[in-house]
Amino acid sequence: MKKRANNIDIEVEDSGAAFDAQGRPRPVVLLIMGLGMQLIAWPPALVQALLDAGYRVLRFDNRDAGLSQHFDALGKPGVLWAGLKYRLGWRIRPPYSLLDMARDALGVLDALDIDRAHVVGASMGGMVAQRLALLAPARVLSLTSLMSSSGARGLPGPAPEVSRVLMSRPAGPGLDAAIGHSVRVFKAIASPGFPMSDAQWRDLVGAAARRSLYPVGILRQMVAVLADRGRVDELAGLKNIPTLVVHGKADPLVPFACAEDTARRIPGARLAGIEGMGHDLPPGVVERLLDLLIPHLDAANPTTPVLHHEPS
Repeated sequence: MKKRANNIDIEVEDSGAAFDAQGRPRPVVLLIMGLGMQLIAWPPALVQALLDAGYRVLRFDNRDAGLSQHFDALGKPGVLWAGLKYRLGWRIRPPYSLLDMARDALGVLDALDIDRAHVVGASMGGMVAQRLALLAPARVLSLTSLMSSSGARGLPGPAPEVSRVLMSRPAGPGLDAAIGHSVRVFKAIASPGFPMSDAQWRDLVGAAARRSLYPVGILRQMVAVLADRGRVDELAGLKNIPTLVVHGKADPLVPFACAEDTARRIPGARLAGIEGMGHDLPPGVVERLLDLLIPHLDAANPTTPVLHHEPS
């Protein structure tokens, strides 16, 4: 369903009953996906487990991804030039910021009259989740930063072989070539301890490509990530939000050191590494993630019901 959030159109999936059998509002989990990814990238098994644990689950397409509003008028950004500026420490002017994307997420809660939620973000979504917690800490019951980063300068980047695949292009025009290229990219960053078959990858990537194929949106999101420098120095302000940092110890895209840095910067954050996990969410990883995530959410639930938010 479409919701108007932060003055743009956002595609939202609202799963689970809003109230329990006693008529009390169920605690809400807001899931924020990563760079260019769509709400359908959250594994159904993860969503179902959260529903079974008594949570209401919200997923949405970030701006410039999936079925949410695309920003064609902002044009195609120069990612290579932005990357050079990042390395030189120069200012980057993004088409929009991660803070704008955090306001989108907050707008989703407002549109559904939700006062507070557990916020879980993956990869770039973890950065947006961090931004949301900084923007509106009173609205965040707990924070989970999954395979993400603080954005601190000097942290290790992708493995060289991963960078080569990321810089490659589809073999040709058309949907099949785009799917084939995406499969190569995802296999390059996948969990070595939890491999999936080519057929499984093609099914996942094909479903996403048929739902929405919009590569220029990825470029604008990427520049927003590169431009978000100040967040790293602000994370120390997250003193009263229960925070879980989960990361794969075999992540070839965002190395585990990035998680260690994030957890060090957020007061009281708990760091959990998953052996054999890369930069994806295959079934085996989901099982281990849930073992960490659900107790984290349960412990942060309020003792009194979460009230609905009255939009101003």
